[in-house]
Amino acid sequence: MSYKKIVFSTLLIVIFNFKAFAFDIKAPSVVLQDYLSGEILFEKDADREIYPASMTKIMTSIIAFEMLKNGELSLDEKFLVSEKAWKLSTAGYSSMFIMVGDQVSVEDLLRGIIVASGNDACIALAEGIAGSEEEFAIIMTSKAKEIGMLNTNFSNSSGINDPDNYSTLKDILIMSNYLIKNFPNYYTYFSEEEFTWDRTGGDPITQGNRNPLLYKNIGADGIKTGYLAVEKYSLASSVERNGRRLVAVASGFKTKKDRSKESMKLHMWGFTNFDTIKVSENQDSIGEFEVWLGKENRVDGYVKDNVYKTIKKGRKKLFKVKIEYDGPIKAPIIKDQKLGKMKIFYNNELIDEHDVFAKNKVDRVNLLSRLARSINYLIWGDV
Repeated sequence: MSYKKIVFSTLLIVIFNFKAFAFDIKAPSVVLQDYLSGEILFEKDADREIYPASMTKIMTSIIAFEMLKNGELSLDEKFLVSEKAWKLSTAGYSSMFIMVGDQVSVEDLLRGIIVASGNDACIALAEGIAGSEEEFAIIMTSKAKEIGMLNTNFSNSSGINDPDNYSTLKDILIMSNYLIKNFPNYYTYFSEEEFTWDRTGGDPITQGNRNPLLYKNIGADGIKTGYLAVEKYSLASSVERNGRRLVAVASGFKTKKDRSKESMKLHMWGFTNFDTIKVSENQDSIGEFEVWLGKENRVDGYVKDNVYKTIKKGRKKLFKVKIEYDGPIKAPIIKDQKLGKMKIFYNNELIDEHDVFAKNKVDRVNLLSRLARSINYLIWGDV
């Protein structure tokens, strides 16, 4: 059988060294990633060990979200507020202002954590789920290792001062991506601009979200600020515009103003200088493959992974996607049978490849039809 190639060509931009551009952010540690392609667009000392401060609360939320998703917890379930949790609301820390003896719903605690950055709410949630904050921190660290955060240890649920509560920007980026990908319904809490807590024994308290990017009309929908005297100001942020999403983590801003201004600058630089290109998504058909002796003459192929590439605007090069296979492919063909490979090239160099599979089955024709087609092939050739 002859060797077939299907070639799809389009003009795309491929960038191999994103660090080459004259651009900087006023923070000692920064990382910016294209969420869909996974490409790192900018980074600076992103593996440095940091104290994550309130960015720790992302993992606190993830643990609760996972239990909600699995049916082990419900939003209207209530947890009793301990004296330990209440004391944080009187010690000058960011708080939801819950009272000892209160019974507070999981949903209110989560909004108190995510929107108001309440350390008291973190402890109440941790104790309600695991019995103690110490046990909850063990669960947090275990989850961190499970999802690939190999340079992280959590010693508490809120991120308050503790030398054993540490991470890196790369790990916080992993955690942020995991949050966005796995909990789209609950992730919407992170975009809420304010939360009103109808507290016991006093007037309701309304607090605004501490993420400054939510108020900039740039498409920000999360994630979490942080501050510790030793680490200064930090922010894990996500911005979605026109189907593209950029996720950034930065730590060590000297002021709140720098955190807001420089984080916005980072995202705008990413959106201005780069595009996200879809190669394949949701197992869509990427081409037809010829079939020999089948009830259908062709079968659609797909790749199992969503494939995106990040491209640099203004530096277009020839980018080729080739689907290679030995064909025609002899029937019968079963669904999900491997048919060939999708190969992605830049400047005639292979930069990525994925197996291609059959989207549906193709049955073989009956014996008489096979004989007729074989005789026709011998007489007339490949027509």
